Amino acid sequence: MENITTVGLDLAKSVFQVHGITEEGAVIVRRALRRSQVSDFFASCSLAS
Repeated sequence: MENITTVGLDLAKSVFQVHGITEEGAVIVRRALRRSQVSDFFASCSLAS
């Protein structure tokens, strides 16, 4: 899997939209997360350093 270099996070009351792209602009992840899932998502995804 390619590394995510840019993350967009739309904060809402109970459902957050996450959008992650590579350096080239290819979409790697686009999904809705409940508040309880956000920290687990970022702990498990492959982010570029």
